[in-house]
Amino acid sequence: MAGNKGNNEILVVGSKVREVIRQAGMRSDGELVSAVSEKVHELLQRAIHRCKNNNRSTVRPHDV
Repeated sequence: MAGNKGNNEILVVGSKVREVIRQAGMRSDGELVSAVSEKVHELLQRAIHRCKNNNRSTVRPHDV
């Protein structure tokens, strides 16, 4: 849904993503942060679409 897949700004804190992985006793690939951020972009685009379809201009938690 994002349209410009791969060209989006990073929306997540990389060190926090890596910390969660480390706490699970795992290692993270160098591209993991970008992949997580891309999923966040997709999630937000779906929420925006739902909001517009409901004739609202405020994205709410339940849109996610």
